[in-house]
Amino acid sequence: MTDHYAVIGNPIAHSKSPQIHTAFKQQTGEDIEYTTRICAPLDGFETEVRKFQEAGGKGLNVTVPFKHEAWNIVRSQGDARNAGAVNTIKFVDGQMLGYNTDGIGLVHDIRDNLRFAIKGKQVLLLGAGGAAHGVLEPLLQELPARVVIANRTLEKAQQLRAQFQTINGIPIDSVTASSYDGFQGERFDLVINATSAGLTGNMPPLPNDLFADGALAYEMVYGKTTPFMQFANAHGAFKVVDGLGMLVEQAAESFFIWRKVRPQTAPVIEMLRRSV
Repeated sequence: MTDHYAVIGNPIAHSKSPQIHTAFKQQTGEDIEYTTRICAPLDGFETEVRKFQEAGGKGLNVTVPFKHEAWNIVRSQGDARNAGAVNTIKFVDGQMLGYNTDGIGLVHDIRDNLRFAIKGKQVLLLGAGGAAHGVLEPLLQELPARVVIANRTLEKAQQLRAQFQTINGIPIDSVTASSYDGFQGERFDLVINATSAGLTGNMPPLPNDLFADGALAYEMVYGKTTPFMQFANAHGAFKVVDGLGMLVEQAAESFFIWRKVRPQTAPVIEMLRRSV
């Protein structure tokens, strides 16, 4: 019997998840159907999730603005426990299990696809919202020398840092919180834009000498050249990339959670690059 999966969010028409998972299906031969985009009312997310579950659905991808709400209604697993956000739901024996694959997707894209080692690097994470929550723990597991969480509101950056103080084996002493004007004169090997500014055509206020020699500038938004990417190209970043690779890698992790089969991501990334 064919197993059914879908993506839920609001808005949702732009989502490439059905295209990605259909490509994974064709590649692996798994008997799945993933064509549905569920646009949930802002006050009706849980209702739509349970409706899909009761109809026999096997799993959901969750996108903005519902990742934190998803975390509240599932039994969180793995990285999702500390992230406070869920982007993958698996229905098992009437239960909803929640995972966060965003950080794993980011790390796989940076480390494996872009061949950029995070270990020992100076990392600047821009933003302290849901996207930053989802990626911080996997970033720390790569053992960077230091991570600075920068946010327009310093308190939010401090709250995010405080969430990760009790994780065993992760060097949280190397994590600091900052406002955008709190790291003047510092230079970073890896700068990740986890803010939503790229979606609105804006960018955080950053110093011009931000990028160290050989620095990678990573924009989580995909499919367009954002102001952050333009800034990075103009101010010395060695390489500037968008988040399309992360999108495919996090989807592959979701696929593995659901099917216990790990698809190849490179051909799917290449396919999407040709279409955007």
